[in-house]
Amino acid sequence: MRFNHQAASDIAAMLRDVAAAEIKPRFRRLAAGAIRIKSSATDLVTDADEAAEHRIAAELRRRFPNAAVIGEEACAADPALLSGWTRAELAFVVDPVDGTANFAAGVPLFGCMVAAIWKGEVVASWIHDPMGDDTAIALRGEGAWIEAPDGHRAALRVAPPVPLEQMIAGISWTYMREPVRSRLTGRMAQLAGGVHFRCAAHEYRLVASGGAHAVAYHRLMPWDHLPGWLLHREAGGYSACFDGSDYRPEHTDGGLLAAPDRQSWQMLHAALLAD
Repeated sequence: MRFNHQAASDIAAMLRDVAAAEIKPRFRRLAAGAIRIKSSATDLVTDADEAAEHRIAAELRRRFPNAAVIGEEACAADPALLSGWTRAELAFVVDPVDGTANFAAGVPLFGCMVAAIWKGEVVASWIHDPMGDDTAIALRGEGAWIEAPDGHRAALRVAPPVPLEQMIAGISWTYMREPVRSRLTGRMAQLAGGVHFRCAAHEYRLVASGGAHAVAYHRLMPWDHLPGWLLHREAGGYSACFDGSDYRPEHTDGGLLAAPDRQSWQMLHAALLAD
């Protein structure tokens, strides 16, 4: 299945409508009890997450009645939903508010992420920025761009390759296990600098637009990374798991490193991750 540009724009408009109805009105106005802990103090859910996911999932099922819809909050309530979902002919993964910790703290860095998976391959993705009111869109084989509400599009392109000491990278070590965690964080000073937004949505938008050179993550839940992985790839970037293998929709750990090209990936891997 292929999504054309009009279909991609329609889903972007749907995400914008949901964000306007369910997310933005709750920003910095969450009532008592509207923020809850899931697995840990760094893993939160709010009323906005749940309401937005419900609306997004309902809209996707209305448009694609036979599709599987895999939402972060639905899977938190029923982890069995993650079993076998990649065997569906068409599936969507949904992160209604990526960067919930920022949202709950009143920090305006969060996003709505969706990816479409057709017969096990990621074919389209959307990362909507509710506060900036635009959407990063990628279609497999057709590139990546930022689309504004008026339809204006600006193409996305990763940063040109640079030497290691000039690289800016977003390194998320929150879920990394030892010895990788200490090895990587102890070597980051080799880079020019780092960013950590606590929000994969904005970190992927940053590297896809050339604002930074690389990102690295360990825990790979599909809603957190499939949208950004395709966006980065269609913007010209190269990524692979920490062991050099291809990243796949069924992966939930094993690490992911994204860079401007294969040579940059190899250089970063050798500097930050190699034994």
